[in-house]
Amino acid sequence: MSVTYRSRDWDRYRMDYREPHKELEPLEREVAVVDEALTVLRDAQILPDTGYDSQRFLAHRQAVAEHFEIPWTAITPRMQRLLYAICAIHQPAHLLAAGVFCGNTFISMAGAAAGPGACYEASGLLGVEIQSDEAARAERNVRRIDSTGVASVRAADAIDVARHFDANIDLLYLDADGTPEKGKGIYLDILKAAWRKVPPGAIVLAHNSVNAAGRLKHYLEFVRSPKNMRSSVNVVFDPEGLEVSLR
Repeated sequence: MSVTYRSRDWDRYRMDYREPHKELEPLEREVAVVDEALTVLRDAQILPDTGYDSQRFLAHRQAVAEHFEIPWTAITPRMQRLLYAICAIHQPAHLLAAGVFCGNTFISMAGAAAGPGACYEASGLLGVEIQSDEAARAERNVRRIDSTGVASVRAADAIDVARHFDANIDLLYLDADGTPEKGKGIYLDILKAAWRKVPPGAIVLAHNSVNAAGRLKHYLEFVRSPKNMRSSVNVVFDPEGLEVSLR
């Protein structure tokens, strides 16, 4: 099953990428839109329910605002909340995030099990960033709010890490860039490298399902095929979008 959730204002809801913490709408509106998306994900049987602790999420958001160095980000407040909620509900023991830049996107998910927003215990949450300086910055950021070490960032090639991952990947997040010719098309390469480690019931998230849809053509065809995924939902509530797929 492949469906799309599209908010009425998705193309008008925009952020300044260099102001990651600026409020874009009343909090009640943000919560309502994300709840709508979660309901679609539940109805598509990707998530078992829609419940998460909003107060823990706000504690997470505050910690990131206070402690993270974020030069820029395309993760809108809505997307930050959705990523946290998906992880809080799905509760992956092992998470692999490919292409995490300064760590803001990664901690939006890992924050459900690390730091002041933690609501469950995970075994290992790994972010991968191919640029060594950004990987180092991401790791510094994460360490400021996670004293346990359950969440960490490594400088590496995501395809290599995915291929040799030493546990099942309960949640795979894709936001990496390949060569100028391939760009976001590398998502499919990473997914295929990880495929034998992605068990039934695992969730795969792909950022930029809207603004990079052309480069993601083959990836989207793959995850929207019932031969490969049981269900896939394109969440469109900002100009970037997020494809959420269930193995």
